[in-house]
Amino acid sequence: MMSRHSEQVVDYIPHLRRYARALMGNNVLAADDLVQDCLERALSRLHLWRRGSDMRAWLFTIMHNLYANQIRKISNAPAFVELDPDHAHDQSSAEQDLEVRDVQQAIDMLSPDQREVLLLVTLEGLKYQEVAAILDVPEGTVMSKLSRAREKLRSIMQLEKPNRLRRVK
Repeated sequence: MMSRHSEQVVDYIPHLRRYARALMGNNVLAADDLVQDCLERALSRLHLWRRGSDMRAWLFTIMHNLYANQIRKISNAPAFVELDPDHAHDQSSAEQDLEVRDVQQAIDMLSPDQREVLLLVTLEGLKYQEVAAILDVPEGTVMSKLSRAREKLRSIMQLEKPNRLRRVK
């Protein structure tokens, strides 16, 4: 039987999965592994969670630390590309897929620090203060990294626009 706090951890799984997928560049297997590692660590150390504190922030802190450790370990390892099976898409779906891919590639070009801040604020909707607590940095650092991340994204996306193909009817 699960405790009330264990059930609370389970309630945050969709949030953890979404953040992990964004961090891992939509590599579903790596993202699921990150979530599983986070949940294993959280549940085995649930006794360390301070009652009354924000469970979501605690879980995101665990995930952030696991992700940072993975980045350190694999920084020199070769990158693997996941192959997608062929899909039959209509034209508008294919265009949307390309736009999503372009945004994901632009996000992947950000430094890991900027990517984490951007995703926690925009994807997860966390407040600057919460992100600062999760990443263990001052709130001003969060705001600075977010500003630089947004500016770099704008710059990257502007560079890509002239090279886009347009559909001719």
